[in-house]
Amino acid sequence: MMTEAATGPLPPTKGTNEPDIGSLVRTVLNSLDDAKAEDVVTVDLQGKTSVADVMVIATGRSSTHVGAIADRIIRSLKEDGRTPRVEGMPHNDWVLIDAGDVLAHIFRPDVRHFYNLEKMWGGDRPDEKSTPLRAG
Repeated sequence: MMTEAATGPLPPTKGTNEPDIGSLVRTVLNSLDDAKAEDVVTVDLQGKTSVADVMVIATGRSSTHVGAIADRIIRSLKEDGRTPRVEGMPHNDWVLIDAGDVLAHIFRPDVRHFYNLEKMWGGDRPDEKSTPLRAG
């Protein structure tokens, strides 16, 4: 006979290989702050996609600044024993750092404005339900 405690999910324990998303987000946000990134926004992706749980979006003043911000995040993640995947370097208009459960997008201002990821993934995103077409 199973007890009630045995039927529910087990709480995380220290020393597991499961990532601590809060710790991962803090690492990225601290790196962005250290590198003087601007207009930092976090977007909760839970329930919207299985790609990641959190998206962090930030702006660098120039391509050089975007590259420096990305380097800082990558270095911090590697110091924490993570192996991030990176796209967009060395051009540095838009750098995507995939840290598993956290995605970091670093943009030049005009590129960020063009893609407007906050609107696409944010809370004001229109419902994804399809609406039937009416015959005219």
